[in-house]
Amino acid sequence: MTTTAPDANASQASPLLSGSLLRAVTALAVPMLVSGALQEVQALIDLFWVGRLGAHAITAVAVSGVVLFMFAPVAVGLMVGTMAVVSRRVGAGQPREAGQAVAQSLLLAGISGLIVSVAGWFLAPGIFQKMGLHASAISSAADQKLIFEEGVAFLRILFAGQWMFFTLLASFASLQGAGNTRTPMVCSLCASALNIVLDPFLIYGLGPFPCLGVPGAALATVISQMVALAAALYALRKARTGFFVERAAFRPDFDLCKRILRVGLPGSGQIFLRSAMGLVMMRIVATCGPLAVAGYGVAWRWHMLILMPAFALGNATAALVGQNLGAKQPERARRAAWMASWLDAGLMFVFALAALAVAGPMVGLFTTDPEVRRIGAECLRVISPTYPAVAFGIVLGRALNGAGDSMAPMVITGISLWIVQVPAAFCFAQVTSPATMGIWYGMVAGNILHASLILARFRHGAWMRREV
Repeated sequence: MTTTAPDANASQASPLLSGSLLRAVTALAVPMLVSGALQEVQALIDLFWVGRLGAHAITAVAVSGVVLFMFAPVAVGLMVGTMAVVSRRVGAGQPREAGQAVAQSLLLAGISGLIVSVAGWFLAPGIFQKMGLHASAISSAADQKLIFEEGVAFLRILFAGQWMFFTLLASFASLQGAGNTRTPMVCSLCASALNIVLDPFLIYGLGPFPCLGVPGAALATVISQMVALAAALYALRKARTGFFVERAAFRPDFDLCKRILRVGLPGSGQIFLRSAMGLVMMRIVATCGPLAVAGYGVAWRWHMLILMPAFALGNATAALVGQNLGAKQPERARRAAWMASWLDAGLMFVFALAALAVAGPMVGLFTTDPEVRRIGAECLRVISPTYPAVAFGIVLGRALNGAGDSMAPMVITGISLWIVQVPAAFCFAQVTSPATMGIWYGMVAGNILHASLILARFRHGAWMRREV
C-alpha cells in the first residue's frame, strides 16, 4: 500500500488546529453522525424484517447483539489507540510516522479479529446456554428452542466476519484521526444501502435467494461489511490527508504496537466492562421472561440510535483533542471538548422529550405483541431523562481517550456499572412491580454516576499533560 506523500506542513492549515472551533467540531461530527446513524438504522431495519418472523426472532437477534458487544472491546480499544496515536502525529506534522501507526493498527486489527472469529464460532452455543436459552427448552411464551437454533446460526455468521469488521473499524479510526470523516461516511452509506436491500431477499428467500430466516440478516450484514472494507482500504491507499502509508510500514513494529495498545487497552477494558455488564443485564432481564428480553432488545436499539450524536461528537472531539495536543494547543483542545459536550446535551434534551412522548409508537414499529411493546416503552420512558447527562459522559470520556488518558474512563466505567448499576438493577428488580421497572432504575443510577465522575476527571485537567 503506497500513497503520494502529502505536504508535511499540510496539517498546520487544518481547521482542526486553527479557525472556528464550531466549524471544526461540526465538520468532523456530521459525517461521523451520519455513519453511526446509518449503522443503527441498518440494525433497526434488520430488527424490522426479523420481527415479522415473531417474538422468538427478536429475542434471538437481541441476545446475539449483546453477545457480540462482549467481543467489541478489542476492536474499540484498537480504535481508541489508533485515533490517539494517528491524530497526535498528524497534528505534529509527521505524515510518515502517522502512516506507520495506521499500518500497525491494521495488522493488529486483522490478527485480533481473526482470533475472535474462530473463538466466537465455537463458543456461540455455550454462550446462548449461559443466557438461559437451551435447545431442549420450550416456553409457552416463546419457542426457546427456535431462539437457540436461529440465534446460534445468526451469531456464528456474524462471528465469521469479525476479522473484516475489526479491520474496517481500524481503517475508519485512521481516517478519522487524520480529520477525514467523509470517507468513512461514504463507506457506511454504501454498506448500509446494500444491507437494507439484501435483508428481505435473504431473510424471506425472494427471487433466486434461499430463505434463511434470522441468519439471512447476519449474512446480509457480513456481505455489506466486506464491501465497506474494500472501499475503506482503497481510500487509505489514496489518502491525501495527514498520513503517508508505505509498504515498509507493514513490517511489525513492536514498539509502535505497544504505544497503540498502551492507549487502547484501557479503552478495551472500558468496553469490556460495558459489554460484560450488558450480558449480566440481559441475564437479569431474562429472569422476567423472553418477552421482556424482546422488549428490552427493541428499546436498546432505539437507545443506541438516539445516542448516535453523542458518539459522533465524542469521536470528533477525540480527533480534535489529539491533533491540538500534538500541535501544543491544549487550551483549544479543552474548549473543543466543552463545546461538543454542550451541543450534544442540547440535542439529547430534545430526544429525551421525544422518547417520553412517543415511546409506545417507537417500539410498536417493530412488534405487534402488546407485552413486548409495553416493556420496551417502559424502558425508554425511564431511561430517557438521563440522556443529557449521558451526553457529557460520552463526549468528555472520548475527549480523555483522544488525549491518551484512557485509564481514567475505564476505572470510572467499572465503578459506575459494576459497583452501582448491576447491583442496583438486581436489587431493585426484587422489590418493584413489575420487576423490569427496577432494572431500568438501576440503569438510571449508573448513567448519572458515570457522567458525574467523567465530568470531575475532565475538569481536573491531568489529561492535558499526557504523552502518547
